[in-house]
Amino acid sequence: MATTDRQATTLALAHALSAAERGLAVLPLSRTKLPALRSPHHDDSGPACHGECGRFGHGVYDASTDPARVREMFAAAPWATGYGIACGLPPYHLIGVDLDTKSGTDAPAALRELGLRHLFTVPDTVVVLTPSGGRHLWLTGPPDVVVPNSASRLAPGIDIRGAGGYLVGSGSRTAHGAYGTLPGTAHLPPAACPPALLRLLLPPPRTPHRALADPGHGHGLVHFVLTAHEGQRNTRLFWAACRAYENGLGPALAAPLTEAARRTGLTEQEARATIASAARMTGRRP
Repeated sequence: MATTDRQATTLALAHALSAAERGLAVLPLSRTKLPALRSPHHDDSGPACHGECGRFGHGVYDASTDPARVREMFAAAPWATGYGIACGLPPYHLIGVDLDTKSGTDAPAALRELGLRHLFTVPDTVVVLTPSGGRHLWLTGPPDVVVPNSASRLAPGIDIRGAGGYLVGSGSRTAHGAYGTLPGTAHLPPAACPPALLRLLLPPPRTPHRALADPGHGHGLVHFVLTAHEGQRNTRLFWAACRAYENGLGPALAAPLTEAARRTGLTEQEARATIASAARMTGRRP
């Protein structure tokens, strides 16, 4: 490995550990911005594993705030030159707004236009500069709301990193250059996402499909919650509850979902509050 690569790896690890100390779950990235560790299941044909096997190589599901685990991941991927920050996890429930300026797009202008149209302004927050001239805005979301990832859905050049996604961290070096924090923003905490913008980031409620309102589909949602590990429990419960209410199974699955969440470590009060929030978000009554 070239000296510059060793230096980039050392620097990325230092920045990743600093982010982990702030409560941001991190994972090592290669120069391509993809997770540096290969999946241990690439030859498997069984059900998808999100880290339940205990090995590395599950992408964003590897992300951790534990310094020892972060060091282990980087030791397993000495070619890593950057790190990713997982979105949607506590305590920040990070939402990344990726503003691109490539291919003739002007995403910052598009975001300002959306703000004028929907009556919101983006508050001062952490801003990470990308090698291509783009910007990543860090925002926080409510703990009981799952923001999905999207690409150019709001406007051309505006990508959203939500639950299951990650942002390239400041101090990372990729094939196209280095990521750095915009001067004057490094000391800021991630700002709360304006409610009007948050509404734009969430998909509209879907019309229930009778074909899905069957016990088998309900068992799948309960299993999805039961297999959640720490850091995903509330997010998975909210997602499953939203799908249940959208498909007409909410009232029938409220109790099984509550019990499943309780088995993963949530309290009954936390589970009921999350399910009620899903009901409100989908326009149903809990």
